[in-house]
Amino acid sequence: MNPQPFAAAPADAPSLESLRVEPLLTSAFDTDPAGVYAQLRRMYGPVAPVGLMGVPVWLVLDYREVLDVLRQESVWRRDIRYWRARAEGRLPQDWPLLAGYEVRQTMFMDDEEHLAARQTYHSALGPFQDARTPQGWELRSAVVSYADELVAMLAAESGTAGFMDLAAQYTRPLLLMVTTRLFGFPVELGDEMVIDMWRMLDGGPDAGPATGRALAAMTRLAAHRRAVPGDDLTSYMLLADPSLSDEQLGRELFMNAVYLNDITGNMVCNTLLEVLRGNATVRRSLSAGQIGETINRAALANSPVANMCFRFAARDVRLGNFWIRAGDVVSPSAAAAHQDLMAIGSSLVDSTVSTRAHLGWGAGPHQCPTAARELAGTVVATAVGRVFDHFTKVELTLPADQLPWRSGPVVRGLRLLPVRYELGPGHPTTGDPARLGSVRAAANGAPRPDPSHASRRHARGLLQALRHLMWGTRKGG
Repeated sequence: MNPQPFAAAPADAPSLESLRVEPLLTSAFDTDPAGVYAQLRRMYGPVAPVGLMGVPVWLVLDYREVLDVLRQESVWRRDIRYWRARAEGRLPQDWPLLAGYEVRQTMFMDDEEHLAARQTYHSALGPFQDARTPQGWELRSAVVSYADELVAMLAAESGTAGFMDLAAQYTRPLLLMVTTRLFGFPVELGDEMVIDMWRMLDGGPDAGPATGRALAAMTRLAAHRRAVPGDDLTSYMLLADPSLSDEQLGRELFMNAVYLNDITGNMVCNTLLEVLRGNATVRRSLSAGQIGETINRAALANSPVANMCFRFAARDVRLGNFWIRAGDVVSPSAAAAHQDLMAIGSSLVDSTVSTRAHLGWGAGPHQCPTAARELAGTVVATAVGRVFDHFTKVELTLPADQLPWRSGPVVRGLRLLPVRYELGPGHPTTGDPARLGSVRAAANGAPRPDPSHASRRHARGLLQALRHLMWGTRKGG
C-alpha cells in the first residue's frame, strides 16, 4: 500500500490522543504476545493504537504495512525531533524509553546525515567483513577460541555431563567477549565494561548506574584508541571520520554494543532453541552446512527485535484503517509482521514463505548494514555450530512452550535456556591451544598462525571477570 502523497487527514478523523488505548505490556503480552497481536489485528486491522508505558503509540502489525514504514524514509522519520508529543512537552520526563531516543546517534538520523554516518560504519567494518583479510580471520578465530574457552570452563566447573543454561553461561558471555575484542578494549577496561554490560542487559536494580558506567567506558575507549590506535572497529571508525569527538564515538559504540549483545545474543539463543526443539533432520542440516537457513527460520519464528525503533510521521498519511497525523509515533512490529507473513504463507498453494523475508535485520534505508549483518551472521553460526561440535548430547530440561521469556517494549528474548548436556571425548580443556579447525575451513583451507598471546590473555582476563557471574548462583542447573 502506497501512502497518499499530498492528502491531509480529514477533520473528523480520530487522532491518536483521542482514542482509548489499552496498555500493550500486560501479563497477557508477557505470556502470549502472538495472541495479543492477533487480538489487536481483529479489533483494529493492520495498525492499532496502544499504550506503551503510559504513552499512546501506533503499533504496526501487518507485514505489508511494516515494510511501507521501514522503506519510506521521506514519510517515516527516525529523528526524534519530529515527535509532536515530545516537542509539545507532553511526554513524562521519567518515561523509561525517552533517554535512549534522546541519544544523538546514527540510528536516529535521517537523509544525508544518516548516509554519512553509515558510510563511516561501512568503512570501519570493511576490514572485518571478509574472512580472508587478517582482521576478518583473526576476529573469526577469536570467536571460535572464546566459544571453546567457555566450553572448557563448563567442563572444569561442572564436569563432562550435567546441566547448564545456554543463555547465561554461554551465549551472553560469548557476545560480551566478542564485543570487547571487536571494539578493541584493553583487558583492564574490558573487565569493567563486561560486568556493567551484563548488569545493564539484565535490567535489574543496578541497570541504570551500570548503563552510565558502560557509556563512560565507551567514551574512555574512544579516547584511548585515539591516542593508541589498534586493529579494531573503534580505531577504524576514527580513521574513517577523524572529526568524531570522543563523546560522539562513545555513543555510537555504546548503542552498537547494546545491539550486538542483545540482538545477536537473541539470534544465537533462538537458533539454538530452533535446533533443540526440532527433529533429527534439523540437526543434520547443521552438518550439511545449512545453518544459515536454520538462523533465518529461527529469526522468522522469534524475531530478535520484537517491536522495532520508533518512526515519526513527517506528514498526515493513511496507514491501515487510520489516518496517522504528522508528528505521530509508530512502532513497526517485526514479531507481528512475521505472524502475518506466516499466515499468508499458509494460505498459499505451496504453503511456503521464504525465510529470508524475515525482518530480524530490518529493511529499507535503516536496515542493518551488509557488513554488520554478515559479521553477526558469522558469530551466530559459529556460536551455534560449536555447541553441536562439542556436545554429544544436549536437550532441553523444560518443554519449549514453558521456557521463560523476557518481554519488553522492544526485545523479547529467552531469560534462560536450560539444558542437560554430555560433552564428547574431544572437548576443549582449559589451557589448550586455540582450536582453529572451523576457522581454517571458513578461510578456504589457508593455513594461519594461532591467535596472538595478547588475544588469549584478553580471553582469560574476561573469563576471570565473568566467572562469578556465570557460576555463582547457577551451578548445578
